[in-house]
Amino acid sequence: MASLLVRNARIHGAGPVDVEVREGRIAAVSGSAAAVPADPATPVIDAGGGLLLPTLVDGHCHPDKTTWGTPWVSRTSAETLEDLILSDVALQVSQETSVRERSRDLFAAYVAAGARGVRAHVDVAPVYGLDNIRGVADAAADLDGALHAEIVAFPQLGVMRTPGTAALLRDALDAGATIVGGIDPGGIDGDLHGQLDVVFGLATERDVDVDIHLHDGGEHGVEQVREIIRRTRAAGWERRVTIGHAFCYSDCDDALLAELGEATAAAGITLATCALGDAPVMPVQRLRELGVRVVLGSDGVRDAWSPFGNGDMLDRTHLLAWSTGARTDADLEACLDVAAHAGAELVGLESADLRVGSPADFMIVAAEVPAQAVIDRPTPQYVVRAGRVVARDGALTAIPATL
Repeated sequence: MASLLVRNARIHGAGPVDVEVREGRIAAVSGSAAAVPADPATPVIDAGGGLLLPTLVDGHCHPDKTTWGTPWVSRTSAETLEDLILSDVALQVSQETSVRERSRDLFAAYVAAGARGVRAHVDVAPVYGLDNIRGVADAAADLDGALHAEIVAFPQLGVMRTPGTAALLRDALDAGATIVGGIDPGGIDGDLHGQLDVVFGLATERDVDVDIHLHDGGEHGVEQVREIIRRTRAAGWERRVTIGHAFCYSDCDDALLAELGEATAAAGITLATCALGDAPVMPVQRLRELGVRVVLGSDGVRDAWSPFGNGDMLDRTHLLAWSTGARTDADLEACLDVAAHAGAELVGLESADLRVGSPADFMIVAAEVPAQAVIDRPTPQYVVRAGRVVARDGALTAIPATL
């Protein structure tokens, strides 16, 4: 926890003001030049009229799959999800750079771009054992508190069709994972109830949350959503289950979307969207109106599936706004809320709402109002985590030099 004084800053477009930080929290907001640090040793930043924004959260990423920081990889064409999965395995096992190194480099990029947290889906399968889980956990620890990371034990190759995976999911919860994952119980495993028996069984046995990838669309996807909702309520796991991608919500007509959205909200299930280029983006605004918590992720960053991604959640917020037709300032700020506050709530971080008493987790950017920041995507001049400056002008400042 650290102290800091930020002068000449704007909050929510108003200002300028001075922001005092003590013990990692915003202690006071006063008229510009009014604040005087109690301790002469307190660092002082002149924001130059820059805008304070809450730091953001990636609610769905795959750091173990990234090629970040390694030589360029040329991707091959893929026709099916199965093709993509197989190419991912081939690339991962061929990497000469460790999961820890690649994940750490990507996590550093997240911090420098203004992120405070991630939910990391990390592959668990016999071909990897628990190496990826341990590598990502070590990478997060290497960042010395600059980034909060949750780890999902993710069965990319299926649970039922890949012998040994169910046991590895249990072991992963002792090796650094804190959430049990699943993937397309119908489309990948072809065994809806078998996979969900394993996933919800482990969740209740170990008292951990659930996060399931669901790429399956149409009626097939809706059927799986209904069963996930049923099991969530039967287990008393409300507010502890997330469905990622959830493309089937984009296939619903108005009546079905209202019904499914209301049931999702009643079960406290979170939906994670990644605003991917050629994939359907769920109707975020309508789902939020129905009471569903929606979070934003980047999915894979420069992995076998895609050459795209950069660890910049403000850029990803821009993509969400663009793909959902955001136009007004209110629309753009709603997208920012998804990336900032909904994401923080998902990973158990206190909301960084820039009010007195809130965590001093913010970035300073060159913008007049939050909506402009979503459009312009400026590189943060400063990134502050718990009152400590962790990045400046796109580069880390507070990571141990031994790395």
